[in-house]
Amino acid sequence: MRILLIATNRHGRYMNNIQAQPLPLGLAYISGYLDPEKHDTKMLDLMFADDYLDEVKKSVQEFQPDMVGLSIRNLDNGSNLNPESVLLITKEVTDLIRSISKATIVCGGPAFSILPSDCFDFIGPDVGVAGSGGDVFSDLADRIESGKSYTDLPGLVYRADGKTTVTDPQPTSGVMKPPRLEELDLDKYSEAGFGIGVITKWFSSQGGRGDAADRQNLRPIQEVLDEVKDMKQRLGLSKFFFIANGFNAPVDHAKSFCQALIDADLKIEWNTGLVPRNCDPELIGLMKKSGCSLVIVGDLVVDAIDPDELSTRLDQMLEACRLCEEGGLPYTVGQTFGSPGETQGTMERKLVFLRAIKPTVANLRIGIRMLPGSKSADQARADGRVFADSDLLMPTFYVSESVKDWIVDHLQAEANKNPSWSID
Repeated sequence: MRILLIATNRHGRYMNNIQAQPLPLGLAYISGYLDPEKHDTKMLDLMFADDYLDEVKKSVQEFQPDMVGLSIRNLDNGSNLNPESVLLITKEVTDLIRSISKATIVCGGPAFSILPSDCFDFIGPDVGVAGSGGDVFSDLADRIESGKSYTDLPGLVYRADGKTTVTDPQPTSGVMKPPRLEELDLDKYSEAGFGIGVITKWFSSQGGRGDAADRQNLRPIQEVLDEVKDMKQRLGLSKFFFIANGFNAPVDHAKSFCQALIDADLKIEWNTGLVPRNCDPELIGLMKKSGCSLVIVGDLVVDAIDPDELSTRLDQMLEACRLCEEGGLPYTVGQTFGSPGETQGTMERKLVFLRAIKPTVANLRIGIRMLPGSKSADQARADGRVFADSDLLMPTFYVSESVKDWIVDHLQAEANKNPSWSID
């Protein structure tokens, strides 16, 4: 069966002099799960397309796919000041394919999995895949090719008897097949971002606290090194981004990982994200020695918190930033303004923190992107805002009532004094 896989994300992140356009790694992993003996697979990435609909039309007409998989990495670009929805593009692509092809259209990806039923109804594919999709998408392709029913597969979204049905997703197995990156423009992605992504730890809702959940989600170090070595030798890649949801949690594993990189002498450059806990001078030194050239220090103060907790978390972030500065490791940092409970006083404490550090870029985010069931959505309703959960498919942000009338002008004036600050 001929399967066309399309990455619909066209939005990068622009932070002053750093342009970050994320490679569609998830789609490359999905491609790696498909049996080449059974399926002829082609990938189409819309990130750099001048006319993305024309590219889709040409690919469908030339390849004549039996099945099309659409990957949705983000719901939108995450910007409150200049919001752009990815779903609108995905729906355009779906409608175009539907008009020129009888292929089965399947949607999936991280963003789709956040609101699978709402995304399915809005975009209108034949089937959706929610959650970890490699094995499920491969099984789905085999079922469709053989004409067998697929409704018993886990993590599927489909319409039956006039209603949208979502089956329970399967847990992440931890077993990964190498991604197929050959059809992506790796040179452009190497230039327009933090490096080619490599997963070192499965996502954990614990937020990188170094607990048992983090350890259970770790990929074996040698498995990751083998993947990096293969990508360097086979594809000529030398710059990577280690996707870990907190590289330094747990810290002993992070140190072992760095030491393994040093011992392997791969001569690569890499970047990653840090949680501001579990940092020490030894770790920063090992990261730098093993080839780390930039870290993204996570924001600990997104949620509504009391003044004492705000001080504690800002102190943790300050310590992590100081360790990077003392160790000569460049870093970026994010800071969210306007979350529930924000006041002029709490904003000033965050600005004092930002003025005290020297990041490559400080990304000042205004408001919190609301999702169904989130604290920010509950608070917005408590503040009197009226909306349905389905309305949150489009970019919708919470900004505290006490600061919303002047927060943009105030932060913009501050950013004008600090050339490394970026307002989003």
